[in-house]
Amino acid sequence: MNRLDLAGRVAIVTGAARGIGLAIAQRAVTSGATVAIWDMDARAAAEAAASLGRASAHVLDLTDEAAIGAGLAATLAAHGRIDILVNNAGITGGNAPSWELPVAEWKRVVEVNLVAPYLVTRAVVPGMIAAGYGRIVNIASIAGKEGNPNASHYSASKAGLIGFTKSLGKELAKTGVLANCITPAAAETDLFRQMTPEQVAWMRSKIPMDRFVKVEEIAAMACWLASEDCSFSTGGVFDISGGRAVY
Repeated sequence: MNRLDLAGRVAIVTGAARGIGLAIAQRAVTSGATVAIWDMDARAAAEAAASLGRASAHVLDLTDEAAIGAGLAATLAAHGRIDILVNNAGITGGNAPSWELPVAEWKRVVEVNLVAPYLVTRAVVPGMIAAGYGRIVNIASIAGKEGNPNASHYSASKAGLIGFTKSLGKELAKTGVLANCITPAAAETDLFRQMTPEQVAWMRSKIPMDRFVKVEEIAAMACWLASEDCSFSTGGVFDISGGRAVY
């Protein structure tokens, strides 16, 4: 494992109780950071924080603006600062043709995957601007570039997150705060349980490397984007799709 320097940094990682978020939190702690886990699963978040050591757990609904404010206050009380934000939490919402997806489910996926990152970012950015330093990493998806069939809600939410990242990067370009996103191919996490076997097989068939991305690979890219070594990339979309996307 290559060394990344996040010594002394404090990172919020949403959805870090398991999967990609936990892998990012682990790599951040290994690189010297302290991590605040923001997650809805109280037990899993507490277990993750205990396993990481240099971490705290904060249980909140990321679609609730008031809860985000309380989570931010608690994080600042615990750690004194926020240098890094990784918007990772997300849901897939199942699979079906667009006209068969329940309207409530479609809206819920967009709320969790796009509106929540906006609300969290909106809360955290002013403090980063005041400090003159910050790194924001949004975990989007290859689906946001290409549009996966039978997953229009998920694809649309991740395309929106890509667009939000591009706008944010331009808005913050002169502040010392950088914002980038990652577009992974599928990783074998708990989200697979929300998909049909046919959908999972279809996703793998589109990857030239003929395997799913490892969560540790996503974590390595996320933590580099969260480091000082990333100094002239903002509003960027960083591919990690095993060759599926070439743009």
